[in-house]
Amino acid sequence: MTEVSKQNLPTAIFLMGPTASGKTALAITLRRFLPVELISVDSALIYKGMDVGTAKPDAQELAQAPHRLLNILDPAQAYSAADFRRDALAEMASVTAAGKIPLLVGGTMLYFKALLEGLSPLPSADPVIRAQIEQQAQAQGWDALHRQLQAIDPVSAGRIHPNDPQRLSRALEVFFISGKTLTELTQTSGEALPYQVHQFAIAPASRELLHQRIEQRFHQMLASGFEAEVRALFARGDLHTDMPSIRCVGYRQMWSYLAGECTWDEMVYRGICATRQLAKRQMTWLRGWEGIHWLDSDNPEQACNEVLQVVGAKAD
Repeated sequence: MTEVSKQNLPTAIFLMGPTASGKTALAITLRRFLPVELISVDSALIYKGMDVGTAKPDAQELAQAPHRLLNILDPAQAYSAADFRRDALAEMASVTAAGKIPLLVGGTMLYFKALLEGLSPLPSADPVIRAQIEQQAQAQGWDALHRQLQAIDPVSAGRIHPNDPQRLSRALEVFFISGKTLTELTQTSGEALPYQVHQFAIAPASRELLHQRIEQRFHQMLASGFEAEVRALFARGDLHTDMPSIRCVGYRQMWSYLAGECTWDEMVYRGICATRQLAKRQMTWLRGWEGIHWLDSDNPEQACNEVLQVVGAKAD
């Protein structure tokens, strides 16, 4: 697409960043200066009843700045990048039709990528094949399946860790259904996003500061009733740790504690470590992302002004 044709497209803003970097606060501030509507880009915030452990915006924040694609699913339901792209495009079209700018804010980088670049034509899940893969994994172990993937699709095997059964199973499933590897199919992407997108990433200047914020926020969640929230999910009886909702950072560790698999102190340590690992993965995505304007979360006022300058507005 040429620069001239891009300029004729409606404007959209991406606000990305690692967990605990201050994305929500900046998005709410921007709403005071720009005609934006917020759309959440977060694979955990979609779930109802998962508020404390996901650091979901509270009632006061949502009154100031309503978020779309929040609380749209029960934790028993699955949600894919394709589902997100469909829903986000519909919300963006609604915002644009109202004469406003879609501001997409969150930390699920796969969702941003799917939205920006389109999706490759991957086959739908096949419960029978998936069950066969699960049975093989139980009999032989996930390491054996990883070796199998290595022989079929070495590129995907290099990206997918043997301890990541969800992605490993999906890569094998795609091959067994289609006869083509995940690598082959993902080289053909879908439609690009029909918007002129301004992309921003916000993060603290130092990794140490981000780690401090992550630890503080985890303890704050514990003080705000995180255990009670997960107990309510645990008590339902229809949820388990293979579900994407319960695999969310923090929830899986608290679930293990409630199941008697670890002590409280171990749960806290593992929860903080898992959150740090998530932030590291998010930063790895962002460092390789093209066209990003970096913002310093240590200076919120300056970050706000930089966004306004790029998008074409000035703060009062």
